[in-house]
Amino acid sequence: MNRPGVVAYLGLGSNQGDRLAELRHAVAGLSGLPGVAITAVSGVWETEHVGEGCQDPYLNACVEVRTALAPLQLLDALKRLEAAAGRSLDGHGQPRPIDLDILLYGDLVCAGPRLRVPHPELARRAFVLEPLAQIAASVVCPDSGETIGDSCAKIRRKGGPWVRPYCGGGLRDPGPACEQGGPGCCPGATSSSKA
Repeated sequence: MNRPGVVAYLGLGSNQGDRLAELRHAVAGLSGLPGVAITAVSGVWETEHVGEGCQDPYLNACVEVRTALAPLQLLDALKRLEAAAGRSLDGHGQPRPIDLDILLYGDLVCAGPRLRVPHPELARRAFVLEPLAQIAASVVCPDSGETIGDSCAKIRRKGGPWVRPYCGGGLRDPGPACEQGGPGCCPGATSSSKA
């Protein structure tokens, strides 16, 4: 793909099975989608489950893509990748092998029956903002007018569920070792990179 189209940001999460393998498999699936080119990948973050019930921690990451797909076409492609990974369509609030969300799609603001962009919970979720700020800190959220970096700083000051860099590797490679632990541990040492 010669990188036409719109820049979009996607959130990835997994709290079931081999979480890192599920995220890597999702990135590979995204790379294989016609009309989609991955242009940046965040580091991996481990996060406390947010919501009802007791669930295992999540691994979360974000990717920047350039896409020729319309928003609903992209959503449908993400749903197909989720289904291929074994995600139940009626599993809202349940553990999941993979969760793929459209966070931002260019400067689009829409609230349709199937898709809301920007993601309605974006500014309230540290588990999305931390990895997203690694690859899109200066991007302005079209509904709030605030940069992703500013939203991330606000949520850090507020506190809430724990969010920490994952020390078990990155999405594309194990990542370099860091002082705090294993490979890919620090946000700056993970596979956060432009493609």
